[in-house]
Amino acid sequence: MASPEATSEIISTPQSEEYSKPSEQEQKSKRIIIAVIIGAVIILAALVFAVILLLQPTTPTDRIRDVFIIVVALESLVIGVALIVLIVQVASLINLLQNEVRPILNATNETVNTLRGTTEFLGENVVEPVIKLNGYLAGIGRVIELMGIRKK
Repeated sequence: MASPEATSEIISTPQSEEYSKPSEQEQKSKRIIIAVIIGAVIILAALVFAVILLLQPTTPTDRIRDVFIIVVALESLVIGVALIVLIVQVASLINLLQNEVRPILNATNETVNTLRGTTEFLGENVVEPVIKLNGYLAGIGRVIELMGIRKK
């Protein structure tokens, strides 16, 4: 029989590998998120530096105006890209709804209609005759009680 120390090594090794190793996709998404955050910080620092430089007394105001026009143009470009991404996402959602969810709903509808037909069939051919038979037997039992053949 194996010693407790050897058993704990055998059991703990696969578990630690499973839980400690992130998948490649998770690592890739973390890298992308970190890159976006670093890019945003760099852009923000550049904007702050540009504003500080432009607020110097020797800087003419038309330069400040021109820089802010460029900044607004860049913002509108970013908003345009975000809108394009949003439109693509909405298109993929519509595609998902039409090609995957709608067939599932149609199959569910068909199943419900089949069940409805099955319950109707069972009601007419099984339950209704049993109810009629119970009614006849109850009537016959009551007639037998009234004739005095069987007591209550």
